[in-house]
Amino acid sequence: MAGVCLRSFIDFGLAFAGLFVFLGVIFIVVRHSVSNKIILGVALFFIAMGLGMFRYDIKDARDLSLDKNVGSRVVLQGIINGEPDERENYTRLVVEADPPDGEAGKNKILVYTQHYPEFKYGDEVKISGVLKKPSNFSNDFDWESYLAKDEIYYEMFYPQTNLISSGNGFFIKRWMFAIKEKFISVLNNAMPEPNSGFMAGVTIGARKSMPKDLLDDFKKTGIIHVVVLSGYNITLVADFIMRAFSFLPQALGINLGAIGIILFTLMAGASAATVRASIMALLVILARATGRIYAITWALFLTGFFMVLQNPKILRFDAGFQLSFLATLALIYLAPHFDKKLHFITNKWKIREIVSASIATQAFVLPLLLYKTGIFSVVALPVNLLILIFMPVTMLLGFVTAGAGMIWGVLAVPLGWLGYALTQYELFVVKIFANLPFASFNIKNFPLWLMLGIYAVYAWWIYKIKKSG
Repeated sequence: MAGVCLRSFIDFGLAFAGLFVFLGVIFIVVRHSVSNKIILGVALFFIAMGLGMFRYDIKDARDLSLDKNVGSRVVLQGIINGEPDERENYTRLVVEADPPDGEAGKNKILVYTQHYPEFKYGDEVKISGVLKKPSNFSNDFDWESYLAKDEIYYEMFYPQTNLISSGNGFFIKRWMFAIKEKFISVLNNAMPEPNSGFMAGVTIGARKSMPKDLLDDFKKTGIIHVVVLSGYNITLVADFIMRAFSFLPQALGINLGAIGIILFTLMAGASAATVRASIMALLVILARATGRIYAITWALFLTGFFMVLQNPKILRFDAGFQLSFLATLALIYLAPHFDKKLHFITNKWKIREIVSASIATQAFVLPLLLYKTGIFSVVALPVNLLILIFMPVTMLLGFVTAGAGMIWGVLAVPLGWLGYALTQYELFVVKIFANLPFASFNIKNFPLWLMLGIYAVYAWWIYKIKKSG
């Protein structure tokens, strides 16, 4: 991971990566003659660094067949390989298209279209428009690199788009996205907007029906993590799934629980935070099945290793991945420390647990948030405390409402009113605090060195906490 991190900032070339591996081999040879564990550690470090650089270079290799068509009008045909991302004024589609003139290879193109006609995952479409390369529209965000992590190197704005066929792509993903659409539809029929959109966001991460001003309020109040399906939400879902199958024989219940978590991850869109939390939940299940102690720190870094191995670019360019890991570290090391210090707070309804977790995670992710966005939310802590205590009930009510509505629409109506009352309170809290003149402010150009310095202090603090027992 150190090699991946270094390569993501500086491209030394393949020869430099090979040099690291070569030096590691040399150190191993030397180690056989002097038998020194330090030399072996240095050797493994060099080899791992070189392999990390190699892995990044392999991911960074790309098909250049469409570069000659940039700036000109092209006609391409391909399949929508992800869930359509519906925004306030447009919909984004990722089309995996064959290059023109029958050349080999496929390219992912980010297509901006009108809301209608609607397209879905697995649709084969023909697009006709001007091909462009992504460009950074802000000095604060590297849009080009953000898309490149998903191997998207081209954009097309409002092309003529025609449906050729449906039902392509991975059949399980089609089914899960269809269930998700039905889920959202039931909630929309059971309660009014924006409550239904908020409920869909906290349960399955759907944000397409939420207005932009409401999402801005969530950012101001530091509660946006609730509606992007963070690790907190996934943990609640995983726990609910495992409890639902607890009456079955252990082996069958564990297997069905693992399958349920995987399917839910696919339905939710498999973002970095969702995948991280889901893998950790699966490791918990594996630990239970094998009778082994669940070492959560090892599980966290093992999860990170496999995710970075699969896509090394997320280590630098996916903020969701970074924030998710930092928040989890805070829950592991800092939340128990705060829980002891806040012994005077009652733990009825898990109030002290929520307070400790909120303080720990807010403090731990704040430096990265300031570096990435510059937004400092003054009211984040009280808003999190006022909302998170009701979040498990809100999510459970959302799932029950949607499930009942899928069986018979009438069943969802009374449950929908209960969900409306609960979400209305939560949205009211957000709106009240977001409208405060001091709710948040921007810190421009928060320096990298200061962020790293703060995390160095945090690392020292965690070390002291662990050492003191």
